[in-house]
Amino acid sequence: MNSFLNPLARFCVSLIFLMSGFNKMTGFAGTSKYMASHGFPMPDLFLVGAIFLEFVGGLLLLFGFKTKIGALMLIIFLIPATLIFHVSGLPEQSQMIATLKNIAILGALFKFLADGAGAFSLDNR
Repeated sequence: MNSFLNPLARFCVSLIFLMSGFNKMTGFAGTSKYMASHGFPMPDLFLVGAIFLEFVGGLLLLFGFKTKIGALMLIIFLIPATLIFHVSGLPEQSQMIATLKNIAILGALFKFLADGAGAFSLDNR
């Protein structure tokens, strides 16, 4: 059963980052303005970095290639994103849910960082 659950888990976790990175790319100007409104210096530069981390990390995780590096890239993206964009608004229920969702995703990423890709991955070919 683990053989089938590992690629499913990688797909489920990577999907949110790939879609988020794509949305940032296609809505670059709006996302940059949003980041600037949260006090980001050089929002365009940080946005390019965020897109890179989400896309490359998401693809590495999805295919199970250099999975631990991909998980680490996504962790490096997710911790500051959570602290900057969600924790500051915690009295709001939607921000609490977003924070807890990101903590759950971090748990999955830490598991991939510790254990690797599992079955049906390029790491294990």
